[in-house]
Amino acid sequence: MGDHTVTERTATDEDRHLVRVLSALLREDVAGLRTRTTRVERADGSWLRLPLPAGGSLTLPVEPDGFQCELAARLPLLRHEDGGGAPSDLTTTDAVLGALKDLADPPDRPGFDAFAEECRLSLTAELLHRDTRDEITARLSGTYGPDPARWTDPLPFDALAARLDHPVYPTGRGRSGLTPRQLRSYAPEFHPAFRLRWLALPRTTVTDEGLSTTPGWPSPSELGLDRALDDDHVALPVHPLTLGRPLADALAQRGLTGRARLADRPHTEVVPTLSMRTVALTGRPGVHLKLPLATATLGRLNRRTIKPGTLLDGAVCQRLLAAVTAREPRFADTVLHADETRYAHAGHELLAVLRRGWPDGLDGSVVVPMAALTAPEPGGALVIDRLADRFHGGDPLALLDAVLTLLFDWQTTLFGYGIALESHQQNISLAFDDRPGRPTLRLLFKDNDGPRIHTGRLRAALGRDAGALTGFDDARITGGDDRPVLDLFTTITVHLCAGSCAFGLARHGRAPLERLLALVRDRLGEAVERLGTRPGQPGAALRAHVLDAAKLPVKAMVTAGTLLTKQRSGASDINKHYTTGPNYLLRGA
Repeated sequence: MGDHTVTERTATDEDRHLVRVLSALLREDVAGLRTRTTRVERADGSWLRLPLPAGGSLTLPVEPDGFQCELAARLPLLRHEDGGGAPSDLTTTDAVLGALKDLADPPDRPGFDAFAEECRLSLTAELLHRDTRDEITARLSGTYGPDPARWTDPLPFDALAARLDHPVYPTGRGRSGLTPRQLRSYAPEFHPAFRLRWLALPRTTVTDEGLSTTPGWPSPSELGLDRALDDDHVALPVHPLTLGRPLADALAQRGLTGRARLADRPHTEVVPTLSMRTVALTGRPGVHLKLPLATATLGRLNRRTIKPGTLLDGAVCQRLLAAVTAREPRFADTVLHADETRYAHAGHELLAVLRRGWPDGLDGSVVVPMAALTAPEPGGALVIDRLADRFHGGDPLALLDAVLTLLFDWQTTLFGYGIALESHQQNISLAFDDRPGRPTLRLLFKDNDGPRIHTGRLRAALGRDAGALTGFDDARITGGDDRPVLDLFTTITVHLCAGSCAFGLARHGRAPLERLLALVRDRLGEAVERLGTRPGQPGAALRAHVLDAAKLPVKAMVTAGTLLTKQRSGASDINKHYTTGPNYLLRGA
């Protein structure tokens, strides 16, 4: 077979989108793109050849990657070759997924159709982001000032971060079932403000953990409802996108149709945070309301509702982290946790709310989600550049060094207790300060309802207190070995926080990739050594399974979240379903 080269094409939005999708499908070995292919070198570069059952092949142009997979898609196409006539190039996600769908088992084919729809939604969102970029950045700089390093409201950083691609999931900008108009009205990348709707439910039907007695929480009469409801009803906020059929069905399932009272007028202005279902009170960015949404992101099975048990799990995890911090006083001033102990629900995933409150001492600080560090800021630089100008002498690597040092110190300390948090780059905020008497950098953690805990390590560290601190609703959280804890530590702290930032800064030319990865490896290695690396010590497990491992676990989010059902994938948790990838932390990798 002769060589078939490809003429260079303009890197349009559609092309970049398809390259990301193809790279994810390759990483997750969809249709055997990793394990059933052979590598072929042609005049224009490397290709992977996948034989077809009926003859011929599908070929994918690839190039070295190294972050989550050894290889990534090089061009926006999958080529069909039959060994005879001219090859045909599949250059749209619909065409690519249609060809791979034909290779899937019949029960799995609907997942390919669902993923094709996700791709269409994501591309629509990306085009909307492109068309509104100048408008939104001008509004942010006009509202908050030209220098992001002086922004003391975190919400504009959330807007910038929401315009980035997810480090792993290729269609992360899309939200199922939402129109462009709804995105502009409620999604964080457009920085809108809107008012919530409110529902009064009989108090006997609501599990209320300190929510309705919180100062400032509205009573039914303050929402315009009958004053008689104040004595025996609890007010729950409802996101405007949950109104209509989703809310009506939820009330019917709980036997609350006709018993619930929806206030006619909206109340309480809010702005969406980076997590769209979580909103911040206007003028009070440290007070959040996490509200269920009848949509899905990062996979059709990854619904943005709130299972009531996760509210309990978040509160339990917060108390556990407080107990650890009390035993590790060096983190008392540098590692902070949002209060997530106040919540209410009516036994349904669309009838729930969490009130999150930031700890004291953040007034005047510049609070930035880790996810925003590599986002372009209104002036054209990266957010990390502007922060470095103010807080680290203009050196972005010095800033990253400080972040990694504290992050790895805390997360490896938790591992010593048998704990790993699902604290990805969206759930960790960096609080910067240059005023006397305050640390230059602090970490702020939130949304800790999905940890993994090795109960043996925890009991060894906390003794008899361990049992009282692990009353989780989700039985998957606790276990008897290190494997789930190591997997979560690696895929979240290493990949999504440290690795994605290092590879991102290299792409933007801030430093050579080798230098950035050496920084990650060295800071993690120092933290591991502090745990002790002799046999049986916690650091030994981290060294063997993270620093020195030939392969590292990698999230298989497309497979578990969309392409396959849980029964077909075997995933007990779609956010913790893994394949493997290269260990970029190995020296000389």
